[in-house]
Amino acid sequence: MHDGRTVSSVMRLVIYALLPASLFSVYLFGIDAARVIVISIGSAVIFELLAQKMMKKAVRIGDFSAVLTGLLLALNLPSASPWWLIVTGNFFAIVIAKQLYGGLGYNPFNPALIGRVVLLISFPVHMTARWVTSSAWGVDGVTTATPLAAAKESLATLGHIDVAFGREEIINLLIGFRPGCLGEVSVVLLLAGGLFLIFKKVISWHIPVSYIGSVWLMTGIFHLADPTRFADPTFHVISGGLFLGAIFMATDYVTSPVTKKGMLIFGAGCGVITVIIRLFGGYPEGVSFAILLMNAATPLIDRWTKPKVFGAVKPEKAAA
Repeated sequence: MHDGRTVSSVMRLVIYALLPASLFSVYLFGIDAARVIVISIGSAVIFELLAQKMMKKAVRIGDFSAVLTGLLLALNLPSASPWWLIVTGNFFAIVIAKQLYGGLGYNPFNPALIGRVVLLISFPVHMTARWVTSSAWGVDGVTTATPLAAAKESLATLGHIDVAFGREEIINLLIGFRPGCLGEVSVVLLLAGGLFLIFKKVISWHIPVSYIGSVWLMTGIFHLADPTRFADPTFHVISGGLFLGAIFMATDYVTSPVTKKGMLIFGAGCGVITVIIRLFGGYPEGVSFAILLMNAATPLIDRWTKPKVFGAVKPEKAAA
């Protein structure tokens, strides 16, 4: 059975779903955001073309998968990222994480997340200490911490959470007036893109809902246990890159389970690991690591949740 969709049509739909958040990042961070997006997409496509030619494979840059990888990596970067950082991330994403494993459909890990994690580990200052406060049409040049980093820093220095979380802060977090990566700031537009993909049946609700729901539930339990050390669960859900990761990266066809039950397990696992890293790990954010770790578990989850074949007989019964 085939529903008539092609790889390129699916990739284009995901790109369309990301366009509102991408354009809004340019509105918030100015020309620097556009620079990061253009360099990232351009370098991803060039690396894809060169790798396929060098490996004597058919050139498939027309399937838009490299464009999507470049766009996703750009949305995971700060607007102040230098060009060489963006190019390096796309080299690891396209060449190492994708083409060396056989290309699209054979990569065990999400390529864009591999690129981001390599940059995060190798160049932590550029990835975690160069945030720019967003403002309408351009930036005010202020470098500050992300909300999650501010919460973790206050806990480490003061011994308790010291972040404002009133109505104004919630609205700013939802709309995007806060420091952060290009694509993680506007929860509203990311959610709109996700609903579009669900409506078009490109993704299902299982992974995003189980991922975001498990983060809300788990952080809620910790918050009830000690609200001075653990932030409000809503703060955790709408801060950081949770919506970007849960909707656009954890749902990657190649690296996530194929069954509905497996998707729920995968999403919940991402949520649990994200919370553990955020609350007890060294990094304020945990989405990238959580999705990659669950990518590694995907073959096992698929095996556990494989539906029983109608009429199949267990080997031991067949032998009896």
